[in-house]
Amino acid sequence: MAYREQIPIDKGLDNTFSVVKEGYLYISNRRKRFGRDMFETRLLGGQKAVCIAGKDAVKIFYDGSKLMRNGAAPKRVRQTIFGENSIQTMDDASHKHRKQLHMSLMTEKRLEDVVEIFNKEWVSAMDEWESKEEVVLYEEVVKILAATACKWAGVPLSRSNVNEKANQLEALFDSAAAFGPRHWKGRMARNALEGWLQQIIEDIRNNNFEAPEETALHRIALYRDTNGKLLHPQVTAVEIINILRPIVAIAVYIVFVALALFENPDEKEKLPDADEDMYEMFIQEVRRYYPFFPFATAKVREDFLWKGHDFKKGNLVLLDIYGTNHHPDIWDNPEQFNPERFKDREESPYDLVPQGGGDYYKGHRCPGEWLTVEIMKSSLDLLANHMNYNVPEQNLRYSMMRMPSLPKSRFVIKQVKPRIS
Repeated sequence: MAYREQIPIDKGLDNTFSVVKEGYLYISNRRKRFGRDMFETRLLGGQKAVCIAGKDAVKIFYDGSKLMRNGAAPKRVRQTIFGENSIQTMDDASHKHRKQLHMSLMTEKRLEDVVEIFNKEWVSAMDEWESKEEVVLYEEVVKILAATACKWAGVPLSRSNVNEKANQLEALFDSAAAFGPRHWKGRMARNALEGWLQQIIEDIRNNNFEAPEETALHRIALYRDTNGKLLHPQVTAVEIINILRPIVAIAVYIVFVALALFENPDEKEKLPDADEDMYEMFIQEVRRYYPFFPFATAKVREDFLWKGHDFKKGNLVLLDIYGTNHHPDIWDNPEQFNPERFKDREESPYDLVPQGGGDYYKGHRCPGEWLTVEIMKSSLDLLANHMNYNVPEQNLRYSMMRMPSLPKSRFVIKQVKPRIS
């Protein structure tokens, strides 16, 4: 007979405020207090939720026969970062069909293309940085990535509109966990972006605009669902945003790349003569060490028993992403920044999970993860080898409550000069 036991409970009628107050550490703090990788809480109006962490937790969380995504994401998240009826809210055959569309964009050639576009945009921006007294790296990289994303995806964007669209795309992921003005800024940005893209989609379908066949804009605008129908223009716009927004969100990681170089000068000194493996190791450690996604949410599909706990149909399940990336059972000295930990390390889809885990093609792992890594490696090369700059005194601390987290100063640099090789 299968064993059952009572898991720890974080008491309270609704602990949503505690999540907002503690941010990335809400689940980890309670795991430490309870001495367990699983506990029960109540969130989002008192719904029962089970919080889990660790390698086995990742495996069960991305088991589509046990958990589903439809109805799991809070409405305020769908209204900002995800969009309504997006791939993140789908399951089963419909999800697999649309996931194939997204994965088809991640060919080796298209990944090379996006890196080339990104490099050109960065070098062009450096020409302007030379004449500035100071540069706020985060703000500049958001603009670089917005221009990169649109050009790579085939979305027409004039130079005069880059700032506006960059601010709107940034607002989507900056507002997902926010309340008040920050949240409403994200809602307004989504409405504006969807309206803008719907017009472009209509133009493509009416043969008034032609996007290159290999681009996301062309493929998504003309994509047909499992019933052979074109997506509604609003849903099509949502999925194009799901290409653009994650690329712009890499700005968070790039600022942490810059911070890691500044805080770990010994590691920086290894890079000029390093091979690509060293760059990969450094980037993966940035993704593991610094905060990005705090947790992921799913819903129990049907009742099942796991590790002594009855998971009931409809209950929420939260996977502690940040906590799993810092889990002492997986990582030695997890609070130490150490790229060498990835040397000769066997890859697993269930331990390094900054953008989700499991199988790329079958599950809900982020389809843009490869693209993220390649752009991050390029940014590391640019920062370490192709420019000189000074880092003035500033507040580089980052909050574990703010989601997404960023250094408070957004990483200011001065006296930027291209490095002549």
